[in-house]
Amino acid sequence: MSHIHDQAMNNVYQQVLQRLLSFFSRAERTALQLLIQRLAVAAGGMDRIGDYKVLAVQCGSRDSCYTLALLRAAQLTIATRAPTTFKLRLATLRLNGMSQLALDNIHRSYNALFVYDDPRVDVLMVDNREVLAFDHRAPVSRAARESNRMNLLLIGHRGVVDGPLELWDDSYLATGEFHGQIARWNNGVDALVSGDPPRQQKRFIEGLKRAAAKAGLATSNRHEADYGGLFMLLDEFGTDCYQAFYEGYGQEAWRPAEQFEACRRTTYIDIHDVLVSQLEERWPLLTEFLGYQPDELAAQLGENQYVSVAVSAHLRGLQSCFVQGSTYLAGVTHYLQRALVMMRRNQLSERLCERADSAYGNPCKLAGQRALIADEAYQSFGLSEAQWVCLLFAPFIGQGASLERFLRQCHPGMLVAMPELHRAMQGHPVAEQILQWIVDVSGLPVSLVGNLYRMQPLVQQAKSMSPPDSHVSEPEQASDEASVTGERSTGR
Repeated sequence: MSHIHDQAMNNVYQQVLQRLLSFFSRAERTALQLLIQRLAVAAGGMDRIGDYKVLAVQCGSRDSCYTLALLRAAQLTIATRAPTTFKLRLATLRLNGMSQLALDNIHRSYNALFVYDDPRVDVLMVDNREVLAFDHRAPVSRAARESNRMNLLLIGHRGVVDGPLELWDDSYLATGEFHGQIARWNNGVDALVSGDPPRQQKRFIEGLKRAAAKAGLATSNRHEADYGGLFMLLDEFGTDCYQAFYEGYGQEAWRPAEQFEACRRTTYIDIHDVLVSQLEERWPLLTEFLGYQPDELAAQLGENQYVSVAVSAHLRGLQSCFVQGSTYLAGVTHYLQRALVMMRRNQLSERLCERADSAYGNPCKLAGQRALIADEAYQSFGLSEAQWVCLLFAPFIGQGASLERFLRQCHPGMLVAMPELHRAMQGHPVAEQILQWIVDVSGLPVSLVGNLYRMQPLVQQAKSMSPPDSHVSEPEQASDEASVTGERSTGR
């Protein structure tokens, strides 16, 4: 870069900083100074800050956008005081179901903070284990959609015997693996910085361990119950968290392979304690400066960043109807009523509670839209209603222990073919019609169904992680953070 160009860009960055700081309250200015001090100490002094690189995961949630604004303010403030400043790596994991609103929130934040053209900032996304430049307009690739779909099914089928409905554990495992790999890419990073509250961090680590157990990954109990133990935990998993499921099938490697460091040096910097906790103080910065557009109901009622409230309720309806022998309406009603009760228990604003009641207070209305919601679930995740129901039964695990029950309840005409189904999953030759039925109903290749067949279900009693039933056990202000780093891996 020429000296004139550098000077022009520095003027632009100073203007961005001045406008950004104009939206900071007194408390936020104090938080900014504390953040700068914490980063300087972690780097080993301000004279070494130019060699320090920080990772911040971006998911388009309110909290991740807010944390990014503070980090960018710290980066630009240091640049006005010292010869160099720290580097930022901003990374987003693309999974099926991620809303365009979340992607647009990320893009608007990046534009407002002028990060796209700053050589001190990596602006990245990961699609099907490939590190790419972030593009909010790019849909998830076809290969990634298929890989994400199969991962969801494989993790989902290996549940806990008589355990809670936990269909979204794959997002914990995918996000954990993403953190481990993006921290090693292109000379790595020195620190992961997050403002997630301790309760949220604990939920993520618990969810990650539970998902790892489903994937056949052994974990020890010597790690911290927050992000401070995240990278040591990921080191125990190795470089491929899904290896047990894809034995003999193959899976894409992380790429470009030559750009990944063999060793990771990343630590964790927790900045939750310095953040301004009152939403009212954050709101002008978020909406007026960053252009953040909230989806408050999805954030408070949704059980997963990638899953709408309607789809979550729909799956509870299917579970009630097919697995529990009740009705679709009963399952939808129970889910929505629990969600609305938890909103009030969390002492959310009356305005938001009234909006939730208006949108979801009539389960019959939602149940009447079953076909539309089933189509939404298919468009988002690539699974038909028959495949969702198959997942709810998990009939292949443990040498097909639940296969007969599944067939009697959902496919009685296939009971006569049950011996052939077992033969197919054992790898023996069978008629093409049998193989095609397995593919159509499961949504998986027969070889992967065979891998599930040879696995055993988890038998230990796992702590329920299915929000909104268990978001909190006592009243607290709910967060919409969703980075798994996210609590709901999983709020929008």
